[in-house]
Amino acid sequence: MPDADEDQPSRTADGTGGPPFADCVHCGEPTEYPADRPGALLCPHCEWLEAQRSACSG
Repeated sequence: MPDADEDQPSRTADGTGGPPFADCVHCGEPTEYPADRPGALLCPHCEWLEAQRSACSG
């Protein structure tokens, strides 16, 4: 039986391999964080949008 890691290719931001990056919880794009990092991770674009929302809420 193949390992689960073999079913999914390893993705990195620059496409050169290495540890897989976690998917954004909003849009599903790769983040800048490793897949084993805990928490709700966001891609750079969604992080920027979230920062804009929180900056304007008073």
